[in-house]
Amino acid sequence: MNEDIEGRWNIVSWRQEYDDGRKVYPFGEDIDGFIEYGRGNMFCVLSKRPRHVFTTGGQWDAADSDKAAAYDEYLTYAGRYEFDGETVTHFIELCIFPNWQGTAQRRKVRRTGPDEMTLVARIEDGTPEARTAVLAWRRASV
Repeated sequence: MNEDIEGRWNIVSWRQEYDDGRKVYPFGEDIDGFIEYGRGNMFCVLSKRPRHVFTTGGQWDAADSDKAAAYDEYLTYAGRYEFDGETVTHFIELCIFPNWQGTAQRRKVRRTGPDEMTLVARIEDGTPEARTAVLAWRRASV
């Protein structure tokens, strides 16, 4: 069943719909990135566009403010996955957000066209920040 989502998908949009009615685009409405599924493994990278460049130092010795800004504009994670035809579960092995490492992240898969899908996930249920993440994807052309 994994064949249904295997391959590379480019991000179209990412919004978070809060239970209080707010809609937030974490990286704005001009987003870049992709998710790739293949042979039981997956990789996801999302980025604000354009990203700010460091104004101090280099990759390792830049000011903490530059490093924090880079984190605020970028999300990446990877691991194994399983797809049952309705839900894809990402078993996170590595992630820029360490709290996700070792967790299973579930997303409902909605096919919105032959080369389009939306992944939907509930986040922080039961808290004042409870929300639904909605990520729209388009299959990358070969």
